[in-house]
Amino acid sequence: KVTAIDFLLSGKTNVASITKAITNAQIISECVNFSRRLGDTPGNLMTPEILADETVKAAKGSGLKVTVWDKARIKKEKFGGLYGVSLGSALEPKFIIMEYMGAAKSKKPVCFVGKGLTFDCGGISIKPSSGMEEMKYDMCGGANVIGTMLAIARLKLKINAVGYVPSSENMPGPLANKPGDILVARNGKTVEVDNTDAEGRLILMDALSYASEQKPAAIFDAATLTGACVVALGNSYTGSFTRDKKIRKNITTAAEKSGELVWQMPINDHHVADMKGKYADLNNISSFKGAGSSTAAAFLEQFVAKDIPWAHFDIAGTAWHVGNRLNYCPKKGASGCMIRTFVELAQIYG
Repeated sequence: KVTAIDFLLSGKTNVASITKAITNAQIISECVNFSRRLGDTPGNLMTPEILADETVKAAKGSGLKVTVWDKARIKKEKFGGLYGVSLGSALEPKFIIMEYMGAAKSKKPVCFVGKGLTFDCGGISIKPSSGMEEMKYDMCGGANVIGTMLAIARLKLKINAVGYVPSSENMPGPLANKPGDILVARNGKTVEVDNTDAEGRLILMDALSYASEQKPAAIFDAATLTGACVVALGNSYTGSFTRDKKIRKNITTAAEKSGELVWQMPINDHHVADMKGKYADLNNISSFKGAGSSTAAAFLEQFVAKDIPWAHFDIAGTAWHVGNRLNYCPKKGASGCMIRTFVELAQIYG
């Protein structure tokens, strides 16, 4: 166990700036480790309610304002995806809102959205039993957004930022979504649910719509969204999806500075066309095989206002068990990926 680290500096070194850098690195590391702990906790001990409670506790004294919506509020706000996915579980969903105001109120915030599925068995479209225990990690996008917001607040960045985490379980209870059901999203678009195991995008669609309504400077989302991204990039690279050339450049800058590996992935109009529904505006799975991570991103894009810069990060391959690929992460367990990059992006867009 490391108990102390000594830094040897030359006589010409600016000690104050080095001390600040070390302090900032410690804060970010602590927030990454907090997110890792959330992700590693078993599903019976990390429910949507517990996730919300942990966020409230961690935010105390940080300058971060946390608001939690219950099931009734979620329904009232017309979060049809989050509400619908939660119906198969005996546990109520939560929608966690984290607000940080470090600049003038007139300054637009940067928004972060994270998928918070505390356990995902696939619902009626149930997953194979092999490896299902790892689906406690399906909330890592949400955990990492919580870590990002805590880091921003503790660093006292002179920006405005808001984090949103839709949280639920995806279970095959008596009221669970059935293949073929149609849900109505907050922005009014209808979605056919042909595969209940493609639920992450359903809870994200409402959160992205809500984030867009706040007219932010930019929106970044993180989710363990598709196995297709793992097939394409393995466990070393996070896939990023955006059509915005400026965001692409800034993602590269932020990732290089943070030391995290991010690879730009395609998203285009034909990916959107693949997600059109037969009996609704959209389907939650593609009508064609292949490009699953791109079609999923194209689905999410339909819930972001066109005038708002947005990027989606698929962390399905990098959210956990990546230590053999990335030596700064534990060999097993949650990685806390993208928190460091998101903190850099927050400073660019906040």
